[in-house]
Amino acid sequence: MNKATIIGHFGAGLEYYDGQTIKTKKVNNELKRCFGKRNIVTVDTHGGVRHLIMAPIIAWKSLRNSENVIMLPAQNGLKVYAPLLTILKGNKATRLHYIVIGGWIPNVTKRNRLLRKCLMKFDGIYVETKTMKTALEKQGFSNIVIMPNFKEEQEYSNIKRDYNQPYKLCTFSRVMKEKGIEDAVNAVRSVNDKKQKTVFRLDIFGSVDEKQQEWFEKIKKLFEDTICYKGSVKSDESTAVLSEYFALLFPTHFYTEGIPGTIIDAYAAGVPVICSKWESFSDIVDDGITGIGYDFNMADRLVDILDIIADNPNIILQMKDQCWKKFEEYTPNVAMKPLIDGM
Repeated sequence: MNKATIIGHFGAGLEYYDGQTIKTKKVNNELKRCFGKRNIVTVDTHGGVRHLIMAPIIAWKSLRNSENVIMLPAQNGLKVYAPLLTILKGNKATRLHYIVIGGWIPNVTKRNRLLRKCLMKFDGIYVETKTMKTALEKQGFSNIVIMPNFKEEQEYSNIKRDYNQPYKLCTFSRVMKEKGIEDAVNAVRSVNDKKQKTVFRLDIFGSVDEKQQEWFEKIKKLFEDTICYKGSVKSDESTAVLSEYFALLFPTHFYTEGIPGTIIDAYAAGVPVICSKWESFSDIVDDGITGIGYDFNMADRLVDILDIIADNPNIILQMKDQCWKKFEEYTPNVAMKPLIDGM
């Protein structure tokens, strides 16, 4: 019998840079390292509705052939796999594990009584933050475990410390309105205009949301020569790319972000983050130590922060060693210990 079957989005061999796919692959790699490749089976949920048609067979085979079934679904997949696995499990000794990606699950279980009932039967639900753990326990869950996002690569030995104007900033996420990309663009332009010189340059990394191509084309007209779109970066190259930057901007409009992998990447490179205070902000950012936060959905505060940093760059420079130390919390052997212990 296999040690575990992992049901998640592996991307069918295609290049995907979203948080769900990246985390699914990281979990798979770490479990194979711990238990051996032959003992870990993977099921790729790529294919949407076409895949979900096969879900009953997949769930049944996974329960029959593995000691543990680990799922990392998106919302649609969760509503299918959670009921299937709990119903088909019956008296089998197979342990069920759900690794949550992002911070949206408390809102979903609050509205969906059937889903909540099914998930309460899982042996472990692994959330990224204390905020989520508290919210779910208030709903009656007793199987919640904190397992933060993590990073496999440890390319953090050489922290860049020599910076001159213009200071290089970047965003490193999906390129979409909801990630606050426009806020970052406007803030850099505003500070440069106020100082009447190029204090900051901004590079934008990430894949453009396919439904927001038209929006991004309009934003690109504001770029001038201080802002540049750099495309996507492979997950195993992210730390090396980020290490060249002064700071990471993360002005997200998603209040239910979990622990964004991009911030962990930045810590691995010794790069502080300047970001909006989403719900779980304090779970990953030590305000004033590893980054600087501003009130959620208050883009003017981002402008104010950059304005101050333009005159006092040491505010950022003194955070770099603390970022490097913070990264130790997000290495695989530390972050994944609760899951491995539960198997």
